Amino acid sequence: MDSISSSLAAVIVYHWRTNSVNAESFLRQRLICITTVDRAEDAVPLAEALFAGGLNVMEITFRTAAAAEAIQRIRQHLPQMSIGAGTLLSPEQVQEAIDFGAQFGVSPGLNEAVLDAAGERDLPFFPGVMTPTEIDRALSLGWKHLKFFPAEPAGGAAMLRALAGPFAHTGVKFVPTGGINAASLPDYLAVPQVAAVGGSWMAERKLVAEKAWQKITALTAEAMKVIAAAQTKS
Repeated sequence: MDSISSSLAAVIVYHWRTNSVNAESFLRQRLICITTVDRAEDAVPLAEALFAGGLNVMEITFRTAAAAEAIQRIRQHLPQMSIGAGTLLSPEQVQEAIDFGAQFGVSPGLNEAVLDAAGERDLPFFPGVMTPTEIDRALSLGWKHLKFFPAEPAGGAAMLRALAGPFAHTGVKFVPTGGINAASLPDYLAVPQVAAVGGSWMAERKLVAEKAWQKITALTAEAMKVIAAAQTKS
């Protein structure tokens, strides 16, 4: 199939609001590193450390003034790394994330103004949900890749499994985040509706501030081994 035919096929198989083809491309490794960067100059070494550990998807939260520039630097210097913007709370932040090169977006909640902004700009997006009502609303708006947040405080993998059950036939997929670590990672991966898991334990803010790049690479490599083991079992 030539490139034009491939593009046409992609248009046919997914709804424009869900961007499912693009969204799924960021979930193939089943792990997303979520990190907060205080200094833009740390962005590229951080991305390189994650990449060295075998991970090529990361999310930088919009919780600091350095976030947008950090995303831009990574796009410029390590194009092999897929980079998203997290904690997007307004349409203006959605636009800023796109302007600085974010390839996908994430929000902690189901803000319909934010979702409209992402949909209008064709940005793959993972809105946050925690209840059946929020899942139902997200699906009614055309979004099928959802962030389950905060995962551990909300009841963990058992809670997500129970929540996902009534909606399994819809094709909904979840990216649980919030309090997950290497020990609980296999529990989430075992939930059939979990497409990927988001976590910050590989690159906690303190590790980034300390420039502990080798430690970050080691933690990432360990997480990727857990992913590989889970895929072998499934």
